[in-house]
Amino acid sequence: MPAIVRPIVLSLCVLAALAFLYATGGVAKPLATWHWIDVLEEGGTALLAAVWGLLVLASRPGGRVTRLLAGGLACIMFGSWADCMDEFWRVDKGAMWDKALEGLVPLGMLVLTAGMYYWRKEQAHLNEHLKKRERLFRSHRPFDRVTQLADAGYLREQLRREGEQGGPCALVLLDIDGFHRINREHGQPEGDRALQAVAHMLLLNLRNDDLLCRYAGDRFAVLMPGLELDEAHYAARHLCAMVGAMRHYAGARRVSISLRHDCAPARGAPDSLLADLCRRMDAA
Repeated sequence: MPAIVRPIVLSLCVLAALAFLYATGGVAKPLATWHWIDVLEEGGTALLAAVWGLLVLASRPGGRVTRLLAGGLACIMFGSWADCMDEFWRVDKGAMWDKALEGLVPLGMLVLTAGMYYWRKEQAHLNEHLKKRERLFRSHRPFDRVTQLADAGYLREQLRREGEQGGPCALVLLDIDGFHRINREHGQPEGDRALQAVAHMLLLNLRNDDLLCRYAGDRFAVLMPGLELDEAHYAARHLCAMVGAMRHYAGARRVSISLRHDCAPARGAPDSLLADLCRRMDAA
């Protein structure tokens, strides 16, 4: 909540400054000529725009979308407040500052529309990310404490299901090179952060139908329905390249993270398949 104090104080100062500007730059209208319906409509619009703007700032992280949404609502608030001030003070029709202030409402609507456009793109990106976890959400299984991914038990269950359905499917194992050094040199909390960063990067680069699990320790497993072995190798190399391109830091020090991988067709008993693939990974 303290982060909201500054925009609240700034908004109140601007509203007070606008009221002072009309009081000194215009002529007070007699009380009998005030249009109370207009006052309620324009003042209410300013109040609601202020509330919506504060809700946006309080509920969203900083960024372009937040700035556009809050900025558009701020323009609507100040423009509506200026319209409301016109009900109390008569301003010369040729006063350009009055026209400019009233023009804030359409400007605010334009900025707000741009914010909603980028907000829609942002939501589409988030929905795409969530779809990649959909198989895990549907099962209502507990998440891995560190990475929030499924565990090896869930992976075995999905391997059995894929085997029953038939059709091409590949299993990819990914292992972090020298992960023990990160824990030894930077501590376990930094090692957990590295696991989270790798999991996030992998999720961003998977297809919607792929399933990412934390198999054990620093080893991840990806189930890729519909892919033949050569296609899975290509996808795995892409995942390794994306993780290798990350800029991960432990404090002020950059930590280089790379992956190695192996693939196999997702056929046969899950335990035997995983054990054989792990032996190949360990021997590499």
